[in-house]
Amino acid sequence: MSGKILRNRYGRMLMLGGLLLLTAVLAGCGSKTPQDKQATQPVETKTVTVYSGRSEELVGPLFKRFEEESGIKVQVRYGDTAELAATILEEGRNSPADIFLAQDAGALGAVAQKELFAKLKNDTLEKVEPRFRSPKGEWVGVSGRARVIVYNSDKLKESDLPASILGFTDPKWKGRIGWAPTNGSFQAFVTAMRISLGEEATSNWLKGILANKPAVFPKNTPIVEAVGKGEIDVGFVNHYYVFRIKAERGDNYPANIYYPRGGDPGALINVAGAGVLNSSKQKETAEKLIEYMLSDAAQQYFTDQTYEYPLVKGIKVRPDLVPLAQIETPDMDLSDLADLENTLKMLQETGVLK
Repeated sequence: MSGKILRNRYGRMLMLGGLLLLTAVLAGCGSKTPQDKQATQPVETKTVTVYSGRSEELVGPLFKRFEEESGIKVQVRYGDTAELAATILEEGRNSPADIFLAQDAGALGAVAQKELFAKLKNDTLEKVEPRFRSPKGEWVGVSGRARVIVYNSDKLKESDLPASILGFTDPKWKGRIGWAPTNGSFQAFVTAMRISLGEEATSNWLKGILANKPAVFPKNTPIVEAVGKGEIDVGFVNHYYVFRIKAERGDNYPANIYYPRGGDPGALINVAGAGVLNSSKQKETAEKLIEYMLSDAAQQYFTDQTYEYPLVKGIKVRPDLVPLAQIETPDMDLSDLADLENTLKMLQETGVLK
């Protein structure tokens, strides 16, 4: 074979080898194995949408902790509990919300009546005793708020107070009482009184308090402040407002709390609670947030930061807070607090609201 032919063949072999090598190099640079592709794909972040009747100041830090620990993003629409409940009722099964976190059980009951909640897992429900959750498993309380009498401790002793809130219709309390009839917590208490004592007794109580010329306030905090200043002697409030003000002004601030006895409606314990909506496309993920709110860390947060009652056993509470087990609350289903419409009607008919 001539040298020229050999050179040509050799040249073609070199060219072919070079092309094969170049192809291999390009393939190695431009492609990845299925495992490499999987490793570089972004992980999808799950997002839970909450309609929250509790303010960002109160629960925002808790949602942030949940995001950090779970990797699940919490998108929150904050607003008034009653208005958010009305929004959910209007949206129905088309609601974009996954969770409704309500300030009181009445709003939860209203949503539950329309069968818009999914049933929670038993493990979630059983963290809380039955009186603080839906009997049908549709929502669960996450923190508790007790109705109490706040009184000026420089002017009164606990023994000076009537055993029942009904006793404040006595004329001796004229000009000495403060209340907030437009406040949602007060209206929930009146609803509880209607359920436990009946329409006539509740109407008579409202008229009796009106006859005693109570000072009217827009909400709980100014009632406690007025009691502390001695402007009024007693007021009808939620317990934690007293603790908040004492945290700011000192334990010697002259405003103490008293719990009526014997299952009195004045000792109602309402709850902030949550449920997963039937409209949710990710119910299991949503329930993880509710489970978190019932975790020891979150329950301790409610106790330490918002001065509310933890609803899960074993959580350390303030030494000056009467334990839940010792409060003689009215025997009732908190879901029944949903009947706000008839309460508002009664408040208007008696002249409490104008």
